[in-house]
Amino acid sequence: MDLLKMQRSLKAQGYYPGPLDGIWGRMTLAAVQEFQTRQGLTADGILTPDLENLIVLNEPAATSNGMVWMDEARRLMGTREVTGRGSNRTILNWATELGIPYGDDDIPWCGLFVAHCAGATLPSEPLPTNPLGARQWAKFGQPIDKPVDGAILVFWRVSKSSGLGHVGFYDGEDKDAYRVLGGNQSNSVSIARVAKDRLIATRWPTTARAIAGQVIDKPIPPEHLQQLSQNER
Repeated sequence: MDLLKMQRSLKAQGYYPGPLDGIWGRMTLAAVQEFQTRQGLTADGILTPDLENLIVLNEPAATSNGMVWMDEARRLMGTREVTGRGSNRTILNWATELGIPYGDDDIPWCGLFVAHCAGATLPSEPLPTNPLGARQWAKFGQPIDKPVDGAILVFWRVSKSSGLGHVGFYDGEDKDAYRVLGGNQSNSVSIARVAKDRLIATRWPTTARAIAGQVIDKPIPPEHLQQLSQNER
């Protein structure tokens, strides 16, 4: 284990592990336990390889060229729902802060994650009427003609006609799939590959800066955003 690297990651995330000396001491233990608590994990302070990797992975990336919503999304990498009874308080707080009725983290929260990242960093940006509905994000902001870093990608799930969907942020691609930084992916905020033929819409925040070389249509007035029915979530 690289204790010094882990200590630096903890400090970058706002935890205090004590001196950056690569030594496992009481302050480093306390910082690890606080990290576990905020991630909805059992705060036992047992530093396993998986926990060390999660701490390092969760370290905020360098600024995303002014895309503050992506900085927030990357900061939250590794946030995980609670298995079984109980919920991760961090996820519940996202809904509370936005005034979104939300029961527990067993309810799909990919839309809630995107709503938090946009709402917390772009306070003037109109959010969809029903942000928990993944396909509702196909009406968010402005359409753009191709995915770029930070764009909101909306996908169908099960089938194109099911009304079910998934939403997350573009983080790259390969020949067949987009790399999507999203919530509720394997029950956590993580990177997942999603097939390109499932893409429904590519959107960009109205209040964010324009993208060089992109076609951005006229913004949709907030009053034209209509709530999807329950079976379209």
